[in-house]
Amino acid sequence: MAVVQELKRIVEKLTGFGRPGRRELARRTQARAPQLFRFRDDGETPNNRLPLVVYRGALELDEAYDPAAVFEETFARHGWREAWRDGIYDFLHFHSATHEVLGFARGKVTVEFGGRRGRTLTLHAGDVAVLPAGIGHRCVTASDDLLVVGAYPAGGRYDEPRPDEIDYADALSAIAKVKLPRQDPVYGVGGPLIESWRKPAPVRRQANGSRRAKARSARRRRALRA
Repeated sequence: MAVVQELKRIVEKLTGFGRPGRRELARRTQARAPQLFRFRDDGETPNNRLPLVVYRGALELDEAYDPAAVFEETFARHGWREAWRDGIYDFLHFHSATHEVLGFARGKVTVEFGGRRGRTLTLHAGDVAVLPAGIGHRCVTASDDLLVVGAYPAGGRYDEPRPDEIDYADALSAIAKVKLPRQDPVYGVGGPLIESWRKPAPVRRQANGSRRAKARSARRRRALRA
């Protein structure tokens, strides 16, 4: 699916076919209050003091334009680029050096956010989820027609480690250095994401999780020196 969608995206870029203009994008953007979800560092998944932000039905989709193109153009307009079209991995992973926005162009998917102690959310076509760096996520179930558009703000660096593939202390350090985006990927400069991420509620780390994380990092360092 990813190859087919990439070819389609290239053709749309070259011809303009199926891609909405600025005025049409504005008409299709629906004002939605954000749903905020906060997850603690559990010693396996770092997560973030910034909340996961979900907009339900943020973009109006129909047959007039390619739904993936609607998301791509909306995100790019607000500085979230390097877009891709695909599904969501079925294994737990996170991004340590960038934030990520996911736009749900087709189908339905249930995603586990926040790691094994997080929570599952079901998302539908038209929804948007904005993940701060470190938030664990994996696909639990998905419809056959699922199509997701992902993008990233400027200044980040893409990676996708699983919890056991990275030094935990290094991951925490990298996540803390990721800069806030300049714009909300859906609503721009004055969007709810900006306010939500500038004044996040403090999230206490679980003591046991922190101890496990430190022990894991120490074991990894000893193994590297051996």
